[in-house]
Amino acid sequence: MSTGSHGDVQLENEHFRVTQWTIEPGGVIPMHRHDFEYVVIPLVTDIMHVRNADGTEIEAALQTGVSYTRPAGSEHEVSNPHSSANIVFVEVEKLA
Repeated sequence: MSTGSHGDVQLENEHFRVTQWTIEPGGVIPMHRHDFEYVVIPLVTDIMHVRNADGTEIEAALQTGVSYTRPAGSEHEVSNPHSSANIVFVEVEKLA
């Protein structure tokens, strides 16, 4: 089953995992939990929809090159329900 999203691991070592994520129009990264603290670097300016495990939802405004961080334990689904373009970002997980 296609979710309209995919992640390409660019680098992984004992300290970091770097993944470039693409969410196509109408696509979704299904509900998942982050076991590590991470940084997101948006490669586009757009709006991403986030549904948290507790049911709360937000529209996350992404700005190209403006990074943000989230703690380990974050659990959510992210999607691209409104844009006609791909949402693309790089995620850097701090493994150690």
